[in-house]
Amino acid sequence: MRGRAEVSAIFSRSGSGSLCVAEAAMSNGSSKMEACRRAVASAASESYTGRCSSSLSGLGGRYTLGLLQTPRSTEDSTGGSSGGGAGLAPFRAAGRKEPPPSGRGESYLGDKSSCAENGSAVNFTSGCSARGLSNTCVGKIPFSTSRSIGRSHTPVPGYSVTSSSTASAHTAASVIVAVVEGRGLARGEVGMASIDLKNPEVILSQFADNTTYAKVITKLKILTPLEIIMPNTSCEAGNTTKLFALITEHFKNVTFTTVQRKYFNETKGLEYIEQLCASEFSTVFMEIQSKYYCLAAAAALLKYVEFIQNSIYAPKSLKVHFQGSEKTAMIDSSSAQNLELVTNNRDSRNGHTLFGVLNYTKTPGGSRRLRSNILEPLVDAETIKTRLDCVQEFLQDEELFFGLQAVISKFLDTEQLLSILVQIPKQDTVKTAESKITNIIYLKHTLELVEPLKAALRSCNTSLLKAYYNALEDRRFGIILEKITTVINDDTRYAKGCLSMRTQKCYAVKPNINEFLDIARRTYTEIVDDIAGMITQLAEKYNLPLKTSFSSVRGFFIQLNADCSTLPNGQLPSEFTKVTKTRNMYSFTSADLIKMNERCQESLREIYHMTYLIVCKLLNEIYEHIHCLYKLSDIVSMLDMLLSFAHACTISDYVRPDFTDTLAIKQGWHPILEKIAMEKPVSNNAYLTEGSNFLIITGPNMSGKSTYLKQIALCQIMAQIGSYVPAEYCSFRIAEQIFTRIGMDDDIETNASTFMKEMKEITYIIQNANDKSLIIIDELGRGTSAEEGIGICYAACEYLLNLKAFTLFATHFLELCHMDALYPNVENYHFEVQHVRSSAGKKEKITYTYTLSKGYTEEKNYGLKAAEVSSLPPSIILDAKAITNHVAKQILHRQKTTPEMMKHRAVYHLAMRLVQTARNSRLDSESLQVYLKGLKRKYAASCPAPERSDEQH
Repeated sequence: MRGRAEVSAIFSRSGSGSLCVAEAAMSNGSSKMEACRRAVASAASESYTGRCSSSLSGLGGRYTLGLLQTPRSTEDSTGGSSGGGAGLAPFRAAGRKEPPPSGRGESYLGDKSSCAENGSAVNFTSGCSARGLSNTCVGKIPFSTSRSIGRSHTPVPGYSVTSSSTASAHTAASVIVAVVEGRGLARGEVGMASIDLKNPEVILSQFADNTTYAKVITKLKILTPLEIIMPNTSCEAGNTTKLFALITEHFKNVTFTTVQRKYFNETKGLEYIEQLCASEFSTVFMEIQSKYYCLAAAAALLKYVEFIQNSIYAPKSLKVHFQGSEKTAMIDSSSAQNLELVTNNRDSRNGHTLFGVLNYTKTPGGSRRLRSNILEPLVDAETIKTRLDCVQEFLQDEELFFGLQAVISKFLDTEQLLSILVQIPKQDTVKTAESKITNIIYLKHTLELVEPLKAALRSCNTSLLKAYYNALEDRRFGIILEKITTVINDDTRYAKGCLSMRTQKCYAVKPNINEFLDIARRTYTEIVDDIAGMITQLAEKYNLPLKTSFSSVRGFFIQLNADCSTLPNGQLPSEFTKVTKTRNMYSFTSADLIKMNERCQESLREIYHMTYLIVCKLLNEIYEHIHCLYKLSDIVSMLDMLLSFAHACTISDYVRPDFTDTLAIKQGWHPILEKIAMEKPVSNNAYLTEGSNFLIITGPNMSGKSTYLKQIALCQIMAQIGSYVPAEYCSFRIAEQIFTRIGMDDDIETNASTFMKEMKEITYIIQNANDKSLIIIDELGRGTSAEEGIGICYAACEYLLNLKAFTLFATHFLELCHMDALYPNVENYHFEVQHVRSSAGKKEKITYTYTLSKGYTEEKNYGLKAAEVSSLPPSIILDAKAITNHVAKQILHRQKTTPEMMKHRAVYHLAMRLVQTARNSRLDSESLQVYLKGLKRKYAASCPAPERSDEQH
């Protein structure tokens, strides 16, 4: 500890005010060390207020990272004068709700400071509540919201990035979405804007939707929003729009907020984008200039986020992306649920989903990218093939795979780090200061991984990996790291554990940069040493093996093994308070330790404050180069996902898919079922072409129909996201939409509500399907009578047969199997079962093979077989069999196939096979001749022999 003379000499260079603070403190009875400590804080405040206000102007005018020099009101919330400097006064208690200062002017952005204007000048109005549409309320605060009970509010800017091991980082909702629909003739044209509070990327969308608003609901389901913003005109009393009603119906647990329609302003939205979009992404202007509705949504969204976050985004800091609906396949929310893509239907915490099968990612960014890709697969075959090339190289080069995986696993949440770095808090608190210090350490940690990542990619061969290597050559990474290492200690590292990380933050800045900071850190060290010494003295005093422990909530506290037999009378000394016991350990503190913890916290606040000022200056120096981190974030998340695909292949025998105009799977299996059963399920084939694009699948309950249908859809999705597929061989046609209507064999309900649900699902499919769709329908028409069910199924099948979509239709109505006589592109398949008689020979038992075979099922009378093993009287069973056989003969007579129909079908199939051969054949001339001769023989066998007259004989 420096002497009073030395400290006084330091104070004299800063002015007499600081020395007066010390003298006043000592006159009030404070200790010398306490007086010096307070004087140091005051001197640092005086010294750095002027220094930072002049030097932290890298962004021009009032824009600074961390220190926002916007006009403040002359009085604070307590009526006193608010300090305009950067001393301890600006720090307010974290979590304390204070009204933001008054804004000035009407402009959203203005020149230098209008983007930083406070939300209170906006005077947003809520026209309704999502929970009570008839109530109209005008709030006095900038926004009036309707929030779900028990739901936490959006994260604050002080939220630090976490390591990849934190599970909540993958799942916690943090996306805010603004939705607006055109009016009058433009109704049905929808604009959306969304931003993830953990990722500084604005996604804009605009598209025409039909009256079901399927695209809107699907996009919102993919985003999993924390909050949805809509204009107040969408839910005016007695005039709620259909879009608002549908969204509130589908998202009952999501917070809804309505704001005045005037804030959905496309002109202001374009101004926002021009001000905030980083130069690397400025090409987005060409895409959005005429997209008025998504610009309007962006205006309301960004203004709202500024208000709730109590911070603004720095100029030229955001990634802005326009996402059209034509670049990805559409999977509606019902289909995603049926297929269990990201959520298990029985237990949402269960990992038995397609996401769970493929998720071996090491970073939160990789996990998020995998989830979004599963819900929105690619439709561009070249992009998919590029990804597959990368996965193939990872599988062939073991050194590359493990080397890259080792580097990627060290990355933190780069997207969230970026989001925090580009936000400028409107109020300086201890929490925001600590967050900035933490994140400069994370930034250093991230940049130090760029060179190892480059080294791992140096010898790659595929075009995408080479492009990533070249992108990492960007010299801005080195510039930023060099500037950081001039201020931050070389040995400062990201560390796990709250005490370790606190130590890293305290000593992050190099010594001799700020002498007041050096003194404050020595003071902190002395306090920590005093705490350790005091606990040692207590251990000696009571002859107990006491241990010093630390937690972020309690600070320093004492622990003692509960099995210790040296406790007098089996009780702790009365000096120890706040005693808790967990398992075999006592935790407690003392009055002196509480006081020393308070002194430690006060010392930390001073350290954080002075470190914060230095970090803010550093951030302003590196800010112009920081946008290279967007590139790094994309590279890391994509590599993480592709490595995850390769990892999944090493666990199971997946193969690389081809892309043609045919869906052909040889011995494919269900990927989720394999994970559940821990062994390879029964494999089956699938084949659909333009000439055989409609498969009717039959079989008894529990024979495997639903599992097979889901397997086809899951394999299609896996192929279209760039993953290998569970099969011996597979080829796919790119599907632009994937629709599923899955029934539950073991839970068939025959009531009106189930039947209406079926009708809604099939209506949605019929209205939205096209020639490039993959349609999967299971057990349609089971919610009504057999006659009506057959009629509905037949009519739906005939409609879908007019499309060139690939359709798999599972049913118990065997009458549908005869459609192949009328439509040559219909094929029948069934799941085989075996009948095994008991040893007594009286009863039959069905054994399921789960094997798919051509033709329709011979198992016609499932109900009669069930009756035979029941206690029904034999006479009733015999009568039922007789009636069933009579009805079946009548139906078969009416559906008899004629020779002309058989010949027409054979000609059709031959023609389609020849077309397929011309398009896709890779056979040499000799093999092709053999194949064509085989087709000729098959055609001859399929055509019925013509009846010849006696003269011809």
